[in-house]
Amino acid sequence: MVEQLQEYSHPAVNSWSKRCVDIVGALIGLVITFLVAIPIAIAMSICDRGPLFYSQTRCGLYGKTFRIWKFRSMIVGADKLKHLVKNEAKGHIFKAVNDPRITPLGRFLRHTSLDELPQFWNVLKGEMSLVGTRPPTVDEVANYQPHHWERLRVKPGITGEWQVNGRSQITDFEKIVQMDLDYQRKWSILYDLVLILKTIGVVFSKKGAY
Repeated sequence: MVEQLQEYSHPAVNSWSKRCVDIVGALIGLVITFLVAIPIAIAMSICDRGPLFYSQTRCGLYGKTFRIWKFRSMIVGADKLKHLVKNEAKGHIFKAVNDPRITPLGRFLRHTSLDELPQFWNVLKGEMSLVGTRPPTVDEVANYQPHHWERLRVKPGITGEWQVNGRSQITDFEKIVQMDLDYQRKWSILYDLVLILKTIGVVFSKKGAY
C-alpha cells in the first residue's frame, strides 16, 4: 500500500511554495510557543507536576512514523490507562468528551488549542505541514482499510478540513476520511491560506473544542 501511495504522490507533497509557507508559519508559531510555554510551565508546576511536553508516535506521509509533540494535557502515564476509557467515536479514531485522564489545566489547553503549539516544531522539521490531515496513531493505522490509506497521501497538518468544519464534534471516522480526501482534491496554496485563516477564527471562538 505504501508503494502505491508513493507512486502517485500528491502535488502538495513536492510543492516548494507550500513548504515555504510551512517554514515561515512554523518559525512564527515557535516564537509564540516559547512565549506561552513559560506561563504554562509555571501553572503546571503549581497544579499538575510532571513534564511540560508530551510526545507520541504518529503516522505521517505514506504511513511513515514520527514523534509528535504537544503541551501535556493528561496525567502522567495516560496512554497506559486508555483501555479504561470508553471510546465515543465511530471507526478508527478515539474520542471521549469527558476523558478522566485530562487534567484541569489540560482541559483549558485543549479548549484554547494551546496544547497543539509544539507541533510547529514538527512542521519545521518537515514531518508535518501547517495544513493537512489529522495525524493518526499507529494502532489506528494498523486497522485501516485500503481506502483509508488514501488520506496519508499528504503530510499531516496542525489544521485541516476536520479542524475548521466541526473539529471534535465530528466523531465518525469515515466522515473525517472524506474530509481529508476533499482537501486533497481542492488543494492549492490559496486554499491552504483560507483554511489557516478559518482556523484562527475557530480557535478564538473555541468552536468544536473540548
